[in-house]
Amino acid sequence: MRLIVVINFLLILLFPIHSSSQEIKWISLEDAVYLQEVAPRNIIMDVYTNWCGPCKMLDRNTFSNKSVINYINENFYAVKFNAEGNDVVNFRGYEFINPNYDASKSNRRNSSHQLTRSLGVSAYPTIIFLDKTSNLIHRLRGYQSPKQIEVYLKLFTDENFKQIQTQEDFQKFYNSFEYEFESR
Repeated sequence: MRLIVVINFLLILLFPIHSSSQEIKWISLEDAVYLQEVAPRNIIMDVYTNWCGPCKMLDRNTFSNKSVINYINENFYAVKFNAEGNDVVNFRGYEFINPNYDASKSNRRNSSHQLTRSLGVSAYPTIIFLDKTSNLIHRLRGYQSPKQIEVYLKLFTDENFKQIQTQEDFQKFYNSFEYEFESR
């Protein structure tokens, strides 16, 4: 089954049907890690909750922006993860669950998933960037507009982030950054 997922996903990546997609190709964390073995890419993970207003704004305003969609689909494996959901997730040799999940609270505040805590997420939304071997690169907290997220997407696409060692290095990168994404 997993081989079929990998083959289909790689076919979509290598031979896109149209030049621009209409939505981000969200996959599970397990599938993203598996795909990294075949075709290494960094992972972007949207950690959200069902009740979170800024999470819904991120979906509506940022993750629906054509420039953001195309850039993420071309450069990352994209994972959407409900921080208070009840999925069972196998990651880095561990099984993560939400033992205190209450189905009656699925659209309200619920207990935090073990993976959420393991990744150090304490606010929603948080965008997690993982490198090509699934190690944490960065946690980006809060709502990000397309323009705001462009800086981080381009910084974490490949190994460029390793050149930034200090706040001054980041400030130089940020000050010289040339925005390319369309606003809509």
